Amino acid sequence: MAGMPQAKVFLTAEWRDLVMLNYEVDPRLLGRYIPRGTTLDSFDGKTYISLVAFRFCRTRLFASVAVPFHSNFEEVNLRFYVRRQEGEENRRGVVFVAEIVPRRVIAAIARIMYGENYVSASMERQIAEDEDGACRTFQYKWLRNSELCELWAKVSGPPQPPQQGSLEQFITEHYWGYSAQRNGGTVEYHVAHVPWRTWTCIAAKFDGDLSALYGADLGRIVQGPPSSAFIAEGSPVTVFRGCRIL
Repeated sequence: MAGMPQAKVFLTAEWRDLVMLNYEVDPRLLGRYIPRGTTLDSFDGKTYISLVAFRFCRTRLFASVAVPFHSNFEEVNLRFYVRRQEGEENRRGVVFVAEIVPRRVIAAIARIMYGENYVSASMERQIAEDEDGACRTFQYKWLRNSELCELWAKVSGPPQPPQQGSLEQFITEHYWGYSAQRNGGTVEYHVAHVPWRTWTCIAAKFDGDLSALYGADLGRIVQGPPSSAFIAEGSPVTVFRGCRIL
């Protein structure tokens, strides 16, 4: 994990039950989203986007301020992976195409602080176990502009640390965020957490149409079968304030 920067804390929380559907894409589809100063990251020569749904828990601003009714909520995002060289450090990071949360205040704060493309929609989550407890199903639903979407995945057994050099490790171990700004600049911020344990999904699917939010090409891709799917257990996280690098 990358070293801790000398930056002030913006947010602390727990990220839990991260359902991650990963799709191989033509890198040319992501060209217009790549922030200046970064380059696309790849795994075994392949470029991936991930449709991710997860829980925010015990959220506090500036490490101590709990916002009433905004501490526990869901988020869904579509993201891809980049890297940036900072001296001798190879910083591996995430870029969000768009993010969905259930609270307008949360979306507004994120847009102001990082220039991220946040929107709001009503959301709900369910986690169920089979009668024998062998399998668990994770389900996230949201409704935006009369379009109902659902992301679900089923797993079996306990979570395990991802294997060294695996796609699961590549996807989960990016500890920086990059956001392209409207004026052409780039904001970089650090996200600190321990490595996550993961479950490999025995079934996973997304149902819905996200073309209005992600564009026709990316919307079509996430409607198809993912190249891989897994669930990350999650952990406490610390998100540091961003700074402009360009």
